Amino acid sequence: MPELTTTAAHEGRLNRPAGIRSLWLGDTKVSYVPDGDVRLRPRPLLPDTTDEVWAAHPEYLDGTGHLVASVGGLLVEHGGRALLIDAGFGPQTFRTPDGPLGVIHGGALPGSLAGLGLAPEDIEAVAFTHLHSDHIGWAVHPVPGEDRPLFPRAEYLIAAPEWDRLDLLAAEGTTERVAALAPRVRTFDDGQEIFPGVRVRITPGHTVGHAEYVITGGGRRLIAFGDAVHSPIQIDHPEWSAAFDHDLARTAEHRRRLVAELAEPDTIGFGVHFADVVFGRVRQDGTGPAWQPVDA
Repeated sequence: MPELTTTAAHEGRLNRPAGIRSLWLGDTKVSYVPDGDVRLRPRPLLPDTTDEVWAAHPEYLDGTGHLVASVGGLLVEHGGRALLIDAGFGPQTFRTPDGPLGVIHGGALPGSLAGLGLAPEDIEAVAFTHLHSDHIGWAVHPVPGEDRPLFPRAEYLIAAPEWDRLDLLAAEGTTERVAALAPRVRTFDDGQEIFPGVRVRITPGHTVGHAEYVITGGGRRLIAFGDAVHSPIQIDHPEWSAAFDHDLARTAEHRRRLVAELAEPDTIGFGVHFADVVFGRVRQDGTGPAWQPVDA
């Protein structure tokens, strides 16, 4: 794996959403599948930060002062089979006048899949890290102009503790739409292998049944950690929890352990919201930002 200087690794990438990016783990291909992006208000998102923090780190912000984040999913291909982890925001746009969320839009995921040579019917299962609207979009929204789901043959894999608390989705107004997925839902428990080389671990904090996925192959492992971390800046400051977290203290405690684990040899992280640095590894050598992008 090539060595990167901290300047070269991050140049221009922290304030633009990611495009399609792929890595190989032995015989398993993992690809970021873009659906759109979200612009976040940094102080409301990370309440423990200060104006001084963001003044010192303008590289994370766009021209309007918003934190730039990606929205999409992770495609896992192995042996002619395909699993999608998370389903983006779907064909919609949403904006708010205050709070952490500025504007979020989706819609690009079908085209992104096509760019990777796959059709929606090639996806045998969609596994969710959690049931927030920016992760379930294309599962609960039909194809625009048509009364049919995007993924015609996929089952939906959801952590049992997450599925058991659909009532917590009331604030997002998505409870009924998610409940309607029930005929195609298969729940899983901690530690299950849901696809060749893909094992789940349930990590409550961001939500009550938040799940991470550990993908192994070729002597490496990739940890798709969902919304345990929203921005690379939290890798340097795992104590900074996000306003969207269900349990801020529990998430911070988990994030500290996760950062240490991501620093272990042959370990790569996948941050679905990590601007144009969705794949990376952690270096804690004091030479600069701990999150170092990995592109091969």
